[in-house]
Amino acid sequence: MPQPAPTPTSTRERLGFVRVAAVSPELVLGDVAKNVAILAREARAVAQRGCRLAVFPELSLTGYSCADLFHTSALLDAAVRGLHELVQQTQDLPCVLVVGLPLRVRDRLYNMAAVVAKGRLLGMVPKTFLPNSAEFYERRWFSPAHTLDVATLRLNDVDVAIGADLLFEVLDVPGFVLGVEICEDLWTVIPPSSHLALAGATLLANPSASTEVLGKAPYRRHLVAQQAARCLAAYVYAGAGAGESTTDVVYSGHGIVAENGVILGETERFAFETRAIVTDVDLQHLAHDRLKSSAFRDAAVSSGCRRVTFSLGAAMGEADTLRRPVTAHPFVPSAKVDRAAVCEEIFAIQATGLARRLKQARAKTAVLGLSGGLDSTLALLVMLEALKRAGMPLSAALTVTMPGFGTSTRTKGNAEKLAEALNVEMRTISINDAVRQHFADIGHSETQHDATYENSQARERTQILMDLANKTGGIVVGTGDLSEAALGWCTFNGDHMSMYHVNSGVPKTLVRYLIEWCAAGPFAEKAGAILQDIADTPISPELLPLAADESLQQKTEDTVGPYELHDFFLFHFVRHGSSAEKIRWLAAQAFPGKYDDATISKWLAVFFKRFAQNQFKRSSVPDGPKVGSVALSPRGDWRMPSDYAGDLNS
Repeated sequence: MPQPAPTPTSTRERLGFVRVAAVSPELVLGDVAKNVAILAREARAVAQRGCRLAVFPELSLTGYSCADLFHTSALLDAAVRGLHELVQQTQDLPCVLVVGLPLRVRDRLYNMAAVVAKGRLLGMVPKTFLPNSAEFYERRWFSPAHTLDVATLRLNDVDVAIGADLLFEVLDVPGFVLGVEICEDLWTVIPPSSHLALAGATLLANPSASTEVLGKAPYRRHLVAQQAARCLAAYVYAGAGAGESTTDVVYSGHGIVAENGVILGETERFAFETRAIVTDVDLQHLAHDRLKSSAFRDAAVSSGCRRVTFSLGAAMGEADTLRRPVTAHPFVPSAKVDRAAVCEEIFAIQATGLARRLKQARAKTAVLGLSGGLDSTLALLVMLEALKRAGMPLSAALTVTMPGFGTSTRTKGNAEKLAEALNVEMRTISINDAVRQHFADIGHSETQHDATYENSQARERTQILMDLANKTGGIVVGTGDLSEAALGWCTFNGDHMSMYHVNSGVPKTLVRYLIEWCAAGPFAEKAGAILQDIADTPISPELLPLAADESLQQKTEDTVGPYELHDFFLFHFVRHGSSAEKIRWLAAQAFPGKYDDATISKWLAVFFKRFAQNQFKRSSVPDGPKVGSVALSPRGDWRMPSDYAGDLNS
């Protein structure tokens, strides 16, 4: 009977994170003994930092650029002895090592990657594709993997699995299944790593010796990221460094770690000293994406790959730290990207979606309730762009401000000033009398400030907008955002409803970011100060009466919690399928010193409760454009029973 896998000893690994390193060590070309000492030293250094996988460059025991010396018995014999010595020197390290060497098998020579762990030579993977043009001349020395006619090899008195079909599975590190390809293998039409990933490899290692020419580094970076994305895997690429021969070419020591299309880190290039990138990859995230991808599942046929299984034991050092970026605002573009390009792309998606609906409906107007808050402001700016794209005049924009019992002077004033600055028609229709009549009709006291009191106002506003759209031959443009949909923070058949929900794919943190960008960018001259004040206004539905000093008595984040936390929860739950425990742990990494564990737990419980209870609202939302990788449309990304009774927070 197979034994169950041991439980990981660290929180980090239990939550799916595995620490890896791409190492470009200093090299003494042709001196195997010195290279063994260097590799053992650097392996120990990264293992002591908690690494479970360390990938070294191609032919790292000898150096890649030994050329015809590969045909000398002295170098080949030294490489085999050196590999044995390296296995012995690293036997106490709970880390998998991938190192390169030339290896004779019968009457052929192969460019090999050796996989080593805990005093064992686990397997040998030959290079499949040998470059043999321009500066590369590997077929002069090596044979490709398909010429190998043995499945095991007796090496240093041990029988070792050998072949390009090997997978290496770590039993006590959940999800860790390693596949290896070598340098040029990645640059081919169908890299071997594609087949290894389909067979179950979640970590792909590439010991490489890629030369540097102008423009090659960004291409290499893109290639690694794309292969990680196609394979829904983590990819660890370790390039040979400046210690190689520079007779005709230069090697830079480019190390890259990517996860599902995202570069997690790179080494400094062109250094003679050792350079390493150490980071954590999220194997749970990858497993989730593979479960969701029908294309990946359909392609994953029986591959015939052989698995080598083993255990590593407890990791060394830094047991529960995390070495990877965890952004507090995952929906907001990072400072490294072109802010204008991202915002323009979002606007284009939203505006094109609305323009298509306006054209399909043969609408004469676009009707919008403008409150002076974040969501309706963004919807207005997008609506103006949509009118241009639909070939409709600015006069087709009809905005309505509908003050009620809790409307503040600040928001009403900002709505009016914004409409004037943008030269958009604005109508003011008070809802007070209509709502009071409704209260009388249903027998509800105006002093009873409950859900009926609040929802009656929201539904009255929606009725006005719908009827104005009918009267003017237009459509109602919805304003509610993705965060509100997740929390159910909207009135069913009130602001929940429209004829096209233009902000449906935009979470609250991104709404604010877009408004601030508009204030400083394309709308700076016309309405920059107004937009900035709107961005700075506390978020509120303004459905409860103001205090005696006309200050707000109702602030959304006091009731449901900070939107930046909820957007963080939403992203990791829907995009990555993360558990409550993992989300709490990640939030603590993302918001150090801002929210303590108790606060994070409190609002996460609120998030999951509201998310489950309000699916019925999401099941009947209007059409609206998907903007990012997280969306909640019941027709697209998120299908969930409205009657779900489980505990998402467990």
